[in-house]
Amino acid sequence: MVRLGGRLLPALFFVCGVSAFTFEWPSDGAVTVSNFGKSDVGRPALGDTFRSDGPLGAIEGGEIIYSRGVSSPASRFMSPLGNMLVVDHGDGLLSIYSRAAHLQTKPKSAVDAGTVIAVSGISGWSKTEGFYLSVFDRKERRWVNPSLIISSIQDTRTPSIRSVKLKDNANRITDLSVVRTIQQGAYTVIVHAEVPRAKTTEAPLMPLRIICSVNGVEAGYLAFETFSARDGVLMMFRNGLVPTSQIYASDPAVEACEVFFNRGQVTLEVIVQNNMVLAASDTEAAALPSRSAVYRLSVE
Repeated sequence: MVRLGGRLLPALFFVCGVSAFTFEWPSDGAVTVSNFGKSDVGRPALGDTFRSDGPLGAIEGGEIIYSRGVSSPASRFMSPLGNMLVVDHGDGLLSIYSRAAHLQTKPKSAVDAGTVIAVSGISGWSKTEGFYLSVFDRKERRWVNPSLIISSIQDTRTPSIRSVKLKDNANRITDLSVVRTIQQGAYTVIVHAEVPRAKTTEAPLMPLRIICSVNGVEAGYLAFETFSARDGVLMMFRNGLVPTSQIYASDPAVEACEVFFNRGQVTLEVIVQNNMVLAASDTEAAALPSRSAVYRLSVE
């Protein structure tokens, strides 16, 4: 089991009778342009955007339950998703493929993992050839980070921490690269972190998780693992479900955790994790690679 958003969620990793991390990469040679949780003008991406010009395959076996192509009556209405397919993998887990050029399969079709279901291209609001992949858990009403279930390509890049700032209850900002003396009280830790690309011309990606610790004790963490829909409000996990509008309020940085500093000497550590794999015991998650920033503060 793997702990996601503070809960043990084995269903994501053992759906359809497959073991953890066995879903297939959707397209050979596809390059990730934007990933789950990446900010888009203060709103998080609910899936991964890929650049590709080749065939697009199902990440796992299932049944196509929805199709929207150029011949569909719905295609007369503008949609950011363009041509799209939805595959039901059972147990409430859906994979959604959109912004493709052409669809190769129709509703009620059974598909195996790797079955070509579409051709990458441009449709909807896409600007470059490729496709958009998102994963939705109908049982829990949440969007799932595709990187949690697709492991064909491991990401070994070390994240970068661009800045760490503190915001107090009066919304005053302290930049920890400049100031190391603060007042006792509660703070929100604002972190600008990213995963660099192999090509410097490509936009960086979002990490998987940001963890904050005070004097060696975990004080909170922000997980880019799932986004939940609650009464029309998009939520994510930061020591409990929090509206994403709060998390992304400091765009391009995120408000990663909330801490309280008592008077004296305090050590704040911020850890940014990029990739999640199962630990040897299969009972806990281990994340590599990661980047850590440590700040020794005087609290008055």
